[in-house]
Amino acid sequence: MKTAGNILNYLNSQEAAMKLLLKDLVLMESPSREPNTQTQILVRLEKELNELGFFTMRMPGRNTGGFLYGRPDNRKKNKPIQLLLGHCDTVWKRNTLAEMPVMEHEGKLKGPGVYDMKAGLTQVIFALKAIRALGMEASMTPVVLFNSDEEIGSIESTPAIKKLARISERAYVLEPPLDMDGKLKTARKGLGRFTIKVHGIAAHAGLDPGKGVNAIVELSHQVQQLYAMNDFEKGITVNVGMIEGGVSANVVAPESRAVVDVRVENSEDGDRITEKILGLKPSLPDVKLEIEGGIGRPPMERNARNQELWKLAQAKALCLGMNLSEGLAGGGSDGNTTSMYTATLDGLGVPGDGAHATHEFIFTDQLPKRTALLALLLLAGPK
Repeated sequence: MKTAGNILNYLNSQEAAMKLLLKDLVLMESPSREPNTQTQILVRLEKELNELGFFTMRMPGRNTGGFLYGRPDNRKKNKPIQLLLGHCDTVWKRNTLAEMPVMEHEGKLKGPGVYDMKAGLTQVIFALKAIRALGMEASMTPVVLFNSDEEIGSIESTPAIKKLARISERAYVLEPPLDMDGKLKTARKGLGRFTIKVHGIAAHAGLDPGKGVNAIVELSHQVQQLYAMNDFEKGITVNVGMIEGGVSANVVAPESRAVVDVRVENSEDGDRITEKILGLKPSLPDVKLEIEGGIGRPPMERNARNQELWKLAQAKALCLGMNLSEGLAGGGSDGNTTSMYTATLDGLGVPGDGAHATHEFIFTDQLPKRTALLALLLLAGPK
């Protein structure tokens, strides 16, 4: 209890510095699909880690901004590892600040990426600062990975995340929590992406319509079959989010295409839905279906090791006077990946609202408290 109080007191004294760093990070616009924008923010985060005595490496990406890796210079080689994960990329295009300026008003800090998830990056830095400033030592070596491609599926950083997760005792993901009361994410749906291409036969719509086979009509049959796979009680959602096809209004469409989003709560349902989608058959004669895709991010399930970590967080939160609750997130994160290999706790960021929305904000009074929680978790020894 004394340790919790000391950490919280220190972080309360650092609130202005925390907000200053966070504002600086938000001002560094870093859209996922513009890799050249990521250098500035990764360099700033690297500087912060270096000042904490961390050895760092910035790994360039081929088509992304790459990622930043950090671990203490004076690490003990046989000491277990705990992984801290966060992303510096956002869904917001450059110059969004002109319409969504960084503003602090009535207990809220607003700006593009402040909630998802530059507040989480700030927490990592200041949790490590608190431990160092108070002369404490993390129970396991903290290893940091900040990537720049999470919002586009962690295309290039996933191999590094998998490698680190395999050798870590636990993983803490600093994504935003659920809802404005700040539920931690102890489960996440797995998500998949499928593309269905229909190859029909072209014909003149007025002169020879009977000689054609309309790929758009075939696709309409496939859409109905896909929607029949929804099972909301089991948490299974199958959404046809994009369709396209045809070449002209007066031509029987020779081709059409649909992009399908799938969400599932467990791997068994993911396997079953994947088999169903890949096994779709044409409804019309002389039509060919071309189906690609699969479950890209497996579900983060409420397994025993994840629940044990959740109970640890719940206990540490009580030391700070916080009553935490848990929840299931419909979206995926890098926590889905780490959960395959090690105990994972997600949603450790700062409560607020508006992920990917124009009203995005965090509650500023929660910044020291949630950072203190992270520090206590880093101090907690392995069971």
